[in-house]
This record gives sequence, C-alpha cells and structure tokens, in this order.
Amino acid sequence: MSTPHNAANKGDFAKTVLMPGDPLRAQFIAETFLQDARLVTDVRGMLGYTGTYEGAPVSVMGSGMGMPSIGIYSWELYTQYGVENIIRIGSAGSYSPKAKIFDVILATGAYSESSYAKTQNGFAGDVTRPSPALCGALRKSAARQGIAMIEGMIHSSDVFYRNAAPDYWEKLRDEKGCLAVEMESFALFHNAAATGKNAACLITVSDSFVSHEETTAEQRQKSLTDMMKIALGSILE
Repeated sequence: MSTPHNAANKGDFAKTVLMPGDPLRAQFIAETFLQDARLVTDVRGMLGYTGTYEGAPVSVMGSGMGMPSIGIYSWELYTQYGVENIIRIGSAGSYSPKAKIFDVILATGAYSESSYAKTQNGFAGDVTRPSPALCGALRKSAARQGIAMIEGMIHSSDVFYRNAAPDYWEKLRDEKGCLAVEMESFALFHNAAATGKNAACLITVSDSFVSHEETTAEQRQKSLTDMMKIALGSILE
C-alpha cells in the first residue's frame, strides 16, 4: 500500500512518528538517535525512516513547511498507515520574554488565523489542542531526563514573510497568550482530533521578536538535541 505522497508499505511506520519540518533533519535524527533505521519513503524528497529507540519502535518523517504540507502527510499517516501519535518537533520565533533563545516549549494549544480546519471539516474555532496523554508522556520524559521545558499557547501562521503592523505579534502575545510562532501545529492538532488520534508539539526557540537574537546553526543543533531527547524519551513512558 502507498499513497500519492508516501511510498511506504503497510506496517512500515511505527505507531509513533516524530515530524520535523526539514526532511534532512529527519535523516539526521534517524542516523543519530535510532537503531537499525531504514528508509521507508522518499517521495518528493520527504524522507521517512523507521527504527528503534532503546528497543521501542519509532518513525521519523519530514512534514515540509506550513499547514497544507503537514496536513497532507499527517492525514495519510493517521488514516492509511495506522499511526496513532505524531509529535511535531521544530523551531519557533519567540513573542515573549518568557520564551528565551534555546528554550523548549511544549504547546498547550495552537491559535491561528488559518482557514485550514474550517475548509477541512467545517471547524469554526481558532484554537486547536494537543493530546493530553501525549503531552503527559512528554512532561514525564523531560522530568526524567532533567531537561527544562516551558508550556503555553503558540501561534501557527500561514505567512512567514508578513507585511503587517509592526506590533502584530505583541497583540497575539497579549490578546491570545501566544509565546511563540511556528507554521504547522494548528493543522496537525486538527487532523489528530478529526481522526481520533494523538498529536503534540515541541518547539525550540531559535530567534526572538523581543530581543532580536538569532542562533547559529551549531547553537540550534544543541538545543534541538534536547528537544529530540524529550520527544524520543516519551515513547518509553
């Protein structure tokens, strides 16, 4: 069995899939953290791997950038490949002094102006939520490994290069409670709810609207490693 966007066969994916945006990061995670990792799909260069982590089966696959992209891949994983849990792992821009460079954020909800959910099945809300059980496993993993993590609402934006009032992000922080911005989780959380599956999101702050700090590639890799350890550790909880 395969889909138009995924060449894997039935049974090739584990029940839990980690989804970074960048397919090359999926490759890095598979080669660095997993045992016996094998490539299960490479359609359109969107690499997906399955292996084990401390004996537990796990998969990792790129999602691409934005809600339409993760919307396609996550929907097919949930409905065609028997995947039960998807954990998005990625980077984000901070809207708040509470979320500093290198901090790992566990999303408790995703606010968005996007029409993705309304178009998909008529959902009229502007906030989608992650799975409580999956978030609980991530909290236990972080605590067990002694890795600090903060929690809060995030903003899922359809637009990266935005022509807007300079203080638009301050309004999202103050009126919606958004700690940071990324581009995928609103759609992922919606798909999980629509299919009766589980989703969560861990993001690392890579730049800040508040302090205007940016990180180097080397610095990002270290902070992303902490995030990956939390995500991978959660499958053992």
